[in-house]
Amino acid sequence: MKKINKTLSNSIRALSMDAVQKANSGHPGMPMGMADVSTILFKYFLRFNPKNPSWLNRDRFVLSAGHGSMLLYSLLYLTGYKSVKLRDIKNFRQLNSICAGHPEYFKNSGIETTTGPLGQGISNAVGFALAEEILKKKLGKDIINHKTYVIAGDGCLMEGISHESMSLAGHLKLKNLIMLFDNNSISIDGSTSLAVSDNFRKRFESYGWDYININGHNGNEIFKALKKVQTAKKPTVISCKTTIGYGSPNKSGKASSHGSPLGNNEIELVRKKLNWNYKPFQIPKELLKVWREIGKKGAKIEYEWKKKYKKKKNKIDNYFKNNFTKSILKEKKTAIKNNKSLASRKSSETIISSLVKDNYTLIGGSADLAGSNNTKTINHKILKPGNFDGNYIHYGVREHAMCGVMNGLALHSKLIPYGGTFLIFSDYCKPSIRLAAMMGQQVIYVMTHDSIGLGEDGPTHQPIEQLSGLRAIPNLNVFRPADRLETIECWEYALKSKKTPSILSLTRQNLPPVRSKFSSSNKCSFGAYEILRTKKKINLTILASGSEVDLAIQTSYKLAKDKIHSKVISVPCMDLFNLQSNSYKKKILDETKLKISIEAGSTDCWKKFVGKNGLTFGINSFGISAPYKDIFRHFGLISSKIANKSKKLFRN
Repeated sequence: MKKINKTLSNSIRALSMDAVQKANSGHPGMPMGMADVSTILFKYFLRFNPKNPSWLNRDRFVLSAGHGSMLLYSLLYLTGYKSVKLRDIKNFRQLNSICAGHPEYFKNSGIETTTGPLGQGISNAVGFALAEEILKKKLGKDIINHKTYVIAGDGCLMEGISHESMSLAGHLKLKNLIMLFDNNSISIDGSTSLAVSDNFRKRFESYGWDYININGHNGNEIFKALKKVQTAKKPTVISCKTTIGYGSPNKSGKASSHGSPLGNNEIELVRKKLNWNYKPFQIPKELLKVWREIGKKGAKIEYEWKKKYKKKKNKIDNYFKNNFTKSILKEKKTAIKNNKSLASRKSSETIISSLVKDNYTLIGGSADLAGSNNTKTINHKILKPGNFDGNYIHYGVREHAMCGVMNGLALHSKLIPYGGTFLIFSDYCKPSIRLAAMMGQQVIYVMTHDSIGLGEDGPTHQPIEQLSGLRAIPNLNVFRPADRLETIECWEYALKSKKTPSILSLTRQNLPPVRSKFSSSNKCSFGAYEILRTKKKINLTILASGSEVDLAIQTSYKLAKDKIHSKVISVPCMDLFNLQSNSYKKKILDETKLKISIEAGSTDCWKKFVGKNGLTFGINSFGISAPYKDIFRHFGLISSKIANKSKKLFRN
């Protein structure tokens, strides 16, 4: 057994070093070091089916140490996934190859998530494991009962997101989560002792994890450890002491095998040392046959599972069947009937309450700000350690982990996660938000206290540049609704956006209604639309978002008194407006030569709309601590000052 397993492992090493060498770019050391662990895992424990990569109850395999991507690509090719062909491995890191420099998520490919930024895969794995527990409680352990395995390296564990994620996982007792720690003590700069002296056992045990220490090249130790975790009562770290670049006579155990090709001469020495007498990219037929048999074993397991699935198919389909239309229409009618001022964070709470009452797949949460974000309602049940019959997660003060975990929840199946924090703390969340956008995942971020309108907490909490930064991320819809109706419509669009994450930027302060007529259509879906016109023929276009839409309306009326007529355009989502037809955009923007914008934040993203002759009213400095009305006045964001400055446009 030992001999065949070593030969299987060497096929991973050979493909990895050959692909990196051909590309003249990549990280061969990690795949060579973790080949033995991965071989034992895939051969004896991992439940997967290359013929159906999206089998719901498959074990999840996450490569958090994404720089070692050739480990994953080799395993997918060897076990028979159609997504990765030998030609793709030969084209590692080349244009249009699925074998990218770091794993990139593709549905039905076997690549479960996009990794690369170190530590992100750990948080995703926590999300997978949490989703497993939620669905197991909802659908039954005969339908959902799988493991989540994540390979993490020294770098992953240095990143702060690893602490946040592992602490949460330990608290929740996610027993089906197993981390395979590639403990090779090497980073790009050299030995990890340059920067780290952690006692890993004490660290992990303090989180509430079990810790197992093994030789990552000893097949028996690897097998016994993986066998033990099959009946674990808490999450487990298997610390695999490995040699980076295993098999390389001159570069193993050294940083030189971390992020650079080994070189042709060294690769020939590796072949001799490992007794690998084959040409580059050549896997002998008898060895490939063994790997393909490993890939086939999951088909029988899935076949048996499908018998149980068919008996519960109606229940499962009903659980995953989301129909939010009824709740949305009901909330719209209520908003028209109760036509009063309301903070958009409170408006969001009312729609959330209605949505979760009838829909099970909406999983909420907040980074210790439930009462401020208004993300938790009377219709929520809290997910607790050992009790996953709920739909709300207390993430604690862990914004970074929260967003990474939500990516895992979304990737796992058809759960729709949303999580809350202050907009200013989107800076903590941005790496995970960016990956959600890259992967096209339906994740919803409820980010309140969206401007200087939060008041006395001051410049440390007042977002200025955050909206502009978030709007610059591709495939991310940033919503800033102006009142209760717009908040409902923005939620509606977010719930329909299956391949785009959404940010709901919401106010702390009350907002007066800017619309009073019921419409079953979603005006916010256009990104920008006309909300007021003081005369048929106008001289000025006023663009605004969120709380500043009412300010734009006040300004419009003031200008009308001086015979300067205007239209007010509410811009709840620039991203959606940019997607509209040219004719629609011209209708909104080109009716007047002169345009102004109003938003209590950075003005950069508005300049393309108002043009060189227009004015942008906003804030391009940090905020100030004071009651919010005083702050708006201090920065000149009041209708009288805006109207007076706007008049000057007509004098020039």
